[in-house]
Amino acid sequence: MPDTTTANGKRRPLVMGNWKMNGRLARNEALLTELKAGLASGFDAIDVAVCPPAPYLGQASKLVAGSAITYGAQNLSTEQDGAYTGEVSSGMLTDLGVKWVLVGHSERRSLYGETDETVAKKTQVALEAGLIPVVCIGETLEERKTGDTEVVLARQLDAVLPVLGSQPASAFVLAYEPVWAIGTGLTATPEQAQEVHRFLRDRLASSGYAQAQEARILYGGSVKAANAGELFAQPDVDGGLVGGASLVANEFIGIAKGAVASLGA
Repeated sequence: MPDTTTANGKRRPLVMGNWKMNGRLARNEALLTELKAGLASGFDAIDVAVCPPAPYLGQASKLVAGSAITYGAQNLSTEQDGAYTGEVSSGMLTDLGVKWVLVGHSERRSLYGETDETVAKKTQVALEAGLIPVVCIGETLEERKTGDTEVVLARQLDAVLPVLGSQPASAFVLAYEPVWAIGTGLTATPEQAQEVHRFLRDRLASSGYAQAQEARILYGGSVKAANAGELFAQPDVDGGLVGGASLVANEFIGIAKGAVASLGA
């Protein structure tokens, strides 16, 4: 497992690109070639990863070889083998050298009906396989308007705490996704992001999790190069889960630069 802290004791930022259902062979090669060149030096203090669609994981593994870029999957099954057409198991992902896997992304919850219980099961399956789950939680605009942000986040986090509680901080990542800020162009202010991230870290600690201060919590709501530095400078924001901007090399590199800069904040 990677160390979650830097030499000066700060949590090591993670910048992760979620390509969602985007990409083609030629486009992926061009993007990853640009990223490899742009991230070739000066980024040793942070972790950088991309999560392409499952058919392109093999391609990504070859293209990022020898670089600081790692790669992850966008989803996994709760099952290992069997009559589950279209599913991808944790064993298949480890065969491909996958390091990270997104679990409970807001689109999986809203479009495919994944429940808190399903997310907890997938988190457990990922951990048992040696994958690092990036557990996504977040509230909708309606839930935020009604003042239920903390209620929703507490419920989602509490569902996975029995699975995470015995794990070292390096074994998992949390990602806060304000659903109202995904793909809308809206972004939580740095202060709003910090408030939620602090709440999540405090919730971890109050649950009895001893390494709450070492656990990494990413922000995942319309992160761009222009706002990354401010967001990542917040004391409890440890990098970003990046959507659309991760498909543009200069943007993603700019976000990574913001993560590096945050270490001096």
